[in-house]
This record gives sequence, structure tokens and C-alpha cells, in this order.
Amino acid sequence: MLIFAHLNFGMRTKSLKKNKINVVTLGCSKNVYDSEVLMGQLKASGKEVVHEEEGNIVVINTCGFINNAKEESINTILEFMQKKEDGEVDKVFVTGCLSERYKPDLQKEIPNVDAYFGTTELPSLLKALGADYKHELIGERLTTTPKNYAYLKIAEGCDRPCSFCAIPLMRGKHKSTPIEELVIEAEKLAAKGVKELILIAQDLTYYGLDLYKKRNLAELLETLVKVDGIEWIRLHYAFPTGFPMDVLDVMNKESKICNYLDIPLQHISDSILKSMRRGTTKEKTTQLIKQFRTAVQDMTIRTTLIVGYPGETEEDYQELKKWVQEMRFERLGCFTYSHEENTHAYNLEDDVPEEVKQERANEIMEIQAQISWELNQEKIGKIYKVVIDRKEGNYFVGRTEFDSPDVDNEVLIDATKTYLKTGEFTTVKITEAADFDLYAQVII
Repeated sequence: MLIFAHLNFGMRTKSLKKNKINVVTLGCSKNVYDSEVLMGQLKASGKEVVHEEEGNIVVINTCGFINNAKEESINTILEFMQKKEDGEVDKVFVTGCLSERYKPDLQKEIPNVDAYFGTTELPSLLKALGADYKHELIGERLTTTPKNYAYLKIAEGCDRPCSFCAIPLMRGKHKSTPIEELVIEAEKLAAKGVKELILIAQDLTYYGLDLYKKRNLAELLETLVKVDGIEWIRLHYAFPTGFPMDVLDVMNKESKICNYLDIPLQHISDSILKSMRRGTTKEKTTQLIKQFRTAVQDMTIRTTLIVGYPGETEEDYQELKKWVQEMRFERLGCFTYSHEENTHAYNLEDDVPEEVKQERANEIMEIQAQISWELNQEKIGKIYKVVIDRKEGNYFVGRTEFDSPDVDNEVLIDATKTYLKTGEFTTVKITEAADFDLYAQVII
């Protein structure tokens, strides 16, 4: 159910500003990618387009995944509607997952938005903005990430039946992008100076099943490593059931593929996994993680968990907590369950109180902070290749191959002692370590 704060919008004077389109992105990396494609198409039609800057025409790319994200999306729409009312912007268009999922509700509750578009309506959105959809624009994106890395979306949608997830409602069935198109896109990104590709999809492991009748992620990786200029390839969002183990062989063989895998596991109690419709068990999941660590030495595994799922007992939670302590994941995030309508789990009673959900999530993250601190202490004195993402205060901020932007550890290098260029790689020695940050000095 969407909750709106009602605003009254009256008449206002149209501004005299030249048309500049401001694209505002909310939500996940898939949305970042979609916004970049939209901006590339607009630029190809000769439109002036910016990302989250001033513009008199606004396109809000919304997220509709969980309650917090929906709230942020609605608040952003209302904020820009107020700006429209005040004459600061002329038109507001809404696209993305929230719009796909709740278009009739949104049209009724916030009718002054100029138009709403779903996740598959890019040509219609472009038309409303006075632009043409150009099919030939493979990989022509305006990237919004720092110049050294970019997301590469290898598939859209999802065929998994997870009970808690509304993504298939918003993104449709799984659809892989052909290898040759992804290579063209990677080559264009490399030509712009991108050195790190972060492969994203709702489920990377499903890649190729629809096009090639087999799980084809390994072949895609073997092709992408041949792209000149790309130094790191990182894997995000794998599913634990049916994982194509040949990917690990490629990871071992090809130095460009980071020894890193983001694999959301969600829970470990067998009864919760069954209710979540994850298609796996505690035993199988534990075995899979052990296989990963045996097959690829010093592999970093990032996972995410959900606490407070309907029917999660104290015993279920304690089992999860103990498992987190035993598995010692290098990277871990924990979220509280969000009761989403039209999902399978919505038929269950959302029976874990909000404060209990929060307490459980906080406790898991405290355990993880300690694990992360201990693992980081082991890195002191070791030497790593690091990419520099940005300068912040008196530090250059970089990452090792074991860290993804925005969510993982960062390496801080004293900028008063060393000059480094953002986007470049350097070799460092770790001198100090905290829970989630490493301090280092450059090795000349």
C-alpha cells in the first residue's frame, strides 16, 4: 500500500529556461545503468541532459523494491512537484520500478506528474521528451559513476520464485543480452577510460539459459577479459541454486576477474529457506561456500541476509547468527524483512515486530563488524593493487580487487604525503586497519 502526503498544486508561470533534462536516479545499480542508457539516448537526439543537477525538465527513475525505497521515491516525486508548483521546473516525468508497479495509484494520488512510464517503456518516455529511440545505440551510455568503473547489465528480469521479492513484478522474466552486444558495450566503455566492469543482473548465474540453452556466464567472462583496457571484472548478484562452477575455473585462470562474488543468501534456517522458496538448504549452502573457498584461494564473498521474515522464530534467528559467526564472510549486509503486496510471502502474517527485526539486524551487523575487523588485522603489512576512486579530505580513497564501490571496505592513503591520480591503479602496503577501512602507504 502506498501512502501519500497530499499537496495542492495550483497555477504557476512557465519558466523561460532553455530545456535541460535532469535525470534523478534512485535505487540500485540496475537503475543507475537504466538512467545512463536513457541519458545516452537523449544526447544522441541532441538533447541537453544532466544527472542530478539543475534542469527545467525532470525525469525521476524510481525504486519500488522495499518500503524505505518506495518512501524515498514518493518523497522525491513530491519534492519535484513542489518545485513545479513554485515555477522552478516545468515538467516532471516518473519512470522505473515504482512507476511500473503502482502506476494507477500514482496517477490517482499525484496526478500533476506530466506522465508515468514503466521499466520497459523507454521509447515512449523518449517520445514524451521529444527524442527518438535509436535501436543502433548499443552501449552508448552517459556514465554517471567515477570514470574508472562502470556497471554492465548482462540480463534483465528474473525467473526465480523467491517469496519475498517483487522484482519479477517490476522487471519481468529473465532476458539475457547477447555476448556480442556486451562486448561492444565493454569496448566502448574501455575507450572512455573505464578500467573496471561490474557485471550486474538480478541473477548472473541464469545468464545464457534463454539465448544459448545453457548457463553461459563462464563463456561471457572469457570473452570480456579480451577487451583491451579493462583490468578488473567483478561479479554481482549470483544465486546459490544451480551456480555454474566453471565460472570459478575462469576466475582462477584469468587475472582480470576479481576474486570476488556477491551472492545474496538471505537466510540459513531450512524452514525459512523453504518458505522463502529459495530451492536450497543449510547443508547445500554451507557446502557451496566451502567449494568456493577451496576452488579459489583468497576469494572474497559478499552476502546479504534478511531478518524478521514471517514465521522467523528466535531459534531460526539464533541459528542464522551462529552460522554467520562460523562462516566468517568477508563482506555482509543485513536487511529487515519488508512485507510486499503481490508477493508470495504477502499471504503470510508479518508477525515479527519491527523493533525485533531491527534488533536482529543490528546484532548481525555488530558480529560482522568484529569479523571484518579481525580479517582486516590480517592484512596489515600485506601489499595490494588498489584503484583510486576519489580524493576526500586529506585522503585518496581506493579499493582492492576484494571491494566493490559504495558497499565494501576502502583503502585510505594520506594525500599530504603522496599525489595520486583518480582512476589509476597503484601498489600499496597496508599500515593500519579498522572495522571497514584500511590505511596504506604507496610503494614506490
